Amino acid sequence: MSRLLRFSYRDADLPPMSCKIGRRGRVLDLPLIAWLTLIWVLLWSTFNLANIITGVIVASAVCLAFPLPPVDLGLRLHPWGIIRLAGYLLYDMYTSGVKVTRQIFVGLPHRAAVIGVPLRCRSDLMLAAVAVAVSNVPGGSVIEVRRATATVFLHVLDADLPEELDAARRQVWRLEELTVRAFGTPDEIARVAEPPPSPQPEAGRLEP
Repeated sequence: MSRLLRFSYRDADLPPMSCKIGRRGRVLDLPLIAWLTLIWVLLWSTFNLANIITGVIVASAVCLAFPLPPVDLGLRLHPWGIIRLAGYLLYDMYTSGVKVTRQIFVGLPHRAAVIGVPLRCRSDLMLAAVAVAVSNVPGGSVIEVRRATATVFLHVLDADLPEELDAARRQVWRLEELTVRAFGTPDEIARVAEPPPSPQPEAGRLEP
């Protein structure tokens, strides 16, 4: 049975969350099977065991009859890393939101800036994930991602002191590390364990 049905957690050569059926090596994408099964149940408008089993059978038959080429997006799921990332984002969104609200109501003039933060991750998926995570935190937004140098350019609202710019860079590097530890490959996790690169002097510009 183990030769006829192999899952990705036992076979490192398979894409994540997949299984291989038969000696011909047909690979089934389990999230796709689950999605097609959900669509099948919604079409029947009846949620019961018979419809679920039938949906799994139909979805598996469709995927076996019309196989898609295996694509590894480089996404890995690390449960503990996901929990840490979610907790950090919730805490950071709360504290940053309070800080931005205080700036609005106090009414003191603040100098904004655009800074460039070089990242340690290199894959397109991780660069996009880090940019999304940074943009979700109030007080800063990613305006450009430069793929060639793995640099994100961030607009920050509070840049009155050099220490505040350094804090913004450290926050981006912290989010990068947590994001990669939640969804990255072992090579990417080893990369973010290294010290962050030094920012270029021209990678920051103050706004009047």
